[in-house]
Amino acid sequence: MTINAIGSRSMQGIQGLVDMRAQLDDLQRQLSTGRKSDTYAGVGLDRGLSFGLRNQLSILGGFESAIDNVGVRLDVAQVSLGRLTEIQRDVKSATLQSSGVESNGSTIAQSTAYAGLGELFGILNTQIGDRYMFAGRAVDQPAVASFDLVMNGDGIRAGFKQVVTERRLADLGVGGMGRLAVSAPTATSVQVAEDVVGSPFGFKLFGITSSLSNTTTVGPAGAPPAMSIDFTGLPSEGQTVDFRFTLPDGTQEVIKLIATTSTSPGPDTFTIGATPAATAVNLQATLTASIGKLASTSLVAASAMTAADNFFNGTPQRVVGPPFNTATALVAGTPANTVSWYTGENGPGTARATATAQVDTTTTISYGLRANEQGIRWLVQSVAAMAAVTYAPGDPNAPLRSAALSARVVTNLSVPTGTQSVEDIVNEIALAQGSVLAATQRHRQTKSTLEGMIEQVEGVSTEQVAASIMALQVRLQASLQTTSLLHQISLVNYL
Repeated sequence: MTINAIGSRSMQGIQGLVDMRAQLDDLQRQLSTGRKSDTYAGVGLDRGLSFGLRNQLSILGGFESAIDNVGVRLDVAQVSLGRLTEIQRDVKSATLQSSGVESNGSTIAQSTAYAGLGELFGILNTQIGDRYMFAGRAVDQPAVASFDLVMNGDGIRAGFKQVVTERRLADLGVGGMGRLAVSAPTATSVQVAEDVVGSPFGFKLFGITSSLSNTTTVGPAGAPPAMSIDFTGLPSEGQTVDFRFTLPDGTQEVIKLIATTSTSPGPDTFTIGATPAATAVNLQATLTASIGKLASTSLVAASAMTAADNFFNGTPQRVVGPPFNTATALVAGTPANTVSWYTGENGPGTARATATAQVDTTTTISYGLRANEQGIRWLVQSVAAMAAVTYAPGDPNAPLRSAALSARVVTNLSVPTGTQSVEDIVNEIALAQGSVLAATQRHRQTKSTLEGMIEQVEGVSTEQVAASIMALQVRLQASLQTTSLLHQISLVNYL
């Protein structure tokens, strides 16, 4: 009798057991991971869809990373800008409260402004990581020079205080009359004239208006401009003449002189003399005194505001000199002789465009900042003007000078119409934050949808996998038992 070998069939049976074991391992992996396969090949026909969905998730992840970085920068920017507005309010409040000069020659507003200005410079050099926030594109260098250097210079380069001093000397001129000369062209007339043609310094004549009877007014006219009043008779008690001047900062001041019969007239009043000539002499003396007082108060305040604009608004402008009290022009300062307060990038384009981030496929936000953009620079130069003006103890004109400067600083800190304010910058950054928030919400919704679709493509039903495992375990156990019995069969047992 012939007996056939069972080796080949035995190998087939063992291979079947190995396959079932591998299938069981795969099912257990699916049960633990919740995924059909560890590779795209195992996903089947939906592998292309799965790859595309995961690519979209990866893109969203890049946007989310950018949003996280930008979100921190925007938050810090808002905190910094918020503090700038608080300093602005603090200085304005101190300026409104009092203009009195203390025994040390300073005012409360001046002390507040000096402290606030130092903090302003610290804020403008804020860093986020290794990035200077207010330096435009030059993120690796400070936005502004040190506070002490800007105010005081270094002995070689002039700081802001020196520029203020030079400008004050140029605006006051020789004799402290604001670059004006009061004279008597005839015995019965009084004339006030600018000292030179085309000078940017001192008072500029705007007009003369008289209610004095028996007088004739002329001007402003001529080169240099002059205006005059001529007495053809005697005026009456209480009648007035107004001399109006334009100051370097664009403001106007009026000297109103009142005719009186008193032989001991007070400020801004002149005695009606016995003759037109005597009256003209009295008017000339009063006008000279009034111009000198206006020069040492309002003109000095206007000069400080103008010097602040000369220094902080672009390339610093210096008075050509010395001597400064006879100067007739300004010249651009150089890095060798004048401190530049802003040391960041100052290229073309808006400040906001110096830093951008794409937070969505169709959304790019701009959030750059420059310390010298108008809103911030306007605040810095206004506070600096208040901080830099000094008052000599015992100066009778110091309170009026302080009041004149305070009025101008308050006007500037209220931000005139058409001038950018720090609040405008805050609003622009807030708009960027709104765009980031909207993009974040869109990403969350999109991410949830994509993850759901991927789950449908790559995921498995744990209940179905568990049932398959149980069924496979039963088959595997039965197969193992059968195989074991077959392997126990021998020729002896068979016979």
